[in-house]
Amino acid sequence: MITTAKRLDSVQEYYFSRKLKEVRQLMFEGKPIINMGIGSPDLAPHSSVIEAIQNALFDKKAHEYQSYQGLPELRQGFADFYATNFKVALNSVNEILPLMGSKEGIMHVSLAFLNENDEVLIPNPGYPTYASVTELVQAKAIYYDLSENNGWQPDFEELEKKDLSKVKLMWVCYPHMPTGANATLDLYQKLIDFGKKHNILIVNDNPYSFVLNNNPLSIFQIEGAKEIALELNSLSKTFNMAGWRVGMVAGNASLIDAVLKVKSNMDSGMFYGIQKGAIAALQLGKDWFESQNEIYTKRRNLIFQLAQKMNCTFDINSVGLFVWAKLPEGKQSEEFIDYLLYEKHLFLTPGTIFGNNGEGYIRFSLCVKEENIVEAIKRFQ
Repeated sequence: MITTAKRLDSVQEYYFSRKLKEVRQLMFEGKPIINMGIGSPDLAPHSSVIEAIQNALFDKKAHEYQSYQGLPELRQGFADFYATNFKVALNSVNEILPLMGSKEGIMHVSLAFLNENDEVLIPNPGYPTYASVTELVQAKAIYYDLSENNGWQPDFEELEKKDLSKVKLMWVCYPHMPTGANATLDLYQKLIDFGKKHNILIVNDNPYSFVLNNNPLSIFQIEGAKEIALELNSLSKTFNMAGWRVGMVAGNASLIDAVLKVKSNMDSGMFYGIQKGAIAALQLGKDWFESQNEIYTKRRNLIFQLAQKMNCTFDINSVGLFVWAKLPEGKQSEEFIDYLLYEKHLFLTPGTIFGNNGEGYIRFSLCVKEENIVEAIKRFQ
């Protein structure tokens, strides 16, 4: 019998991969399931993006292997996007590396900088992939608490009490997923100061800045941030291109070169047509964000109504693609989710998949058509 690698002993199948099998079976049985669990945009990319990939198919170099660093004009597109929207200057030659989705970047960054038994600070609650990738590369996950009372921001006084001597990297994600807590320049300043003080690489995962957010920020708006930080970004949520798998990592040239050493051994470049579509997306202006957020605002207002039907509380000022809601006292997240699934035929996400600090919370996705949210509300009347 062939045994699996020991590294798999510490990770489980991704929650959505496992749970959606159950959801699909209920749908197969004829249950009218409304899926509010997944943050996969149901809206289409802009027509210019579709046109760009279609036209690219006829270019002479469209079907060849592509550069590991992506097309120069794609890197310049990311640089221009950061200059326009964040007032941040990035060198497109050596400070930007396109990725096949920012999730890929989590693995590449971890492989580039972590040795066995290095320690990694991971938010609780936070994106589960940070922890699973840490375990896969045989580093050690050290969780730091985020709480509603502290605005879902790190408690730096508590962090300073930890033994940080073996900590090599810290994952942060603002606007925060799953809670929707927004970033502030003060928070980013504290993170950069903390990273410099303890020689910890700060990696900000930043895919939600333009969803229902009037104040998009980048960690690179802090002076000196490039010395100690990387930032991941993605076109998945901002431009409705989740299945295209387009993201990027930005940072100083030496850090990006380290990630490239890993990436160049993992793939043979991003498909040319997808890169051309991404370039077109990055050129979209303020009108695009406003049109998307008009739709998401209507959906979020309906989700607020649905959450109230469940006697949940929530922050109306949160941003991003989700609504993070607190259950009534005494309710357990996973039990409540199963109740909704089997009794109301609604699939939501339990807060516990993001860490034990997510107990007592649930997450709604805004990637649901208005008529389906209205139908969900009716199921509580």
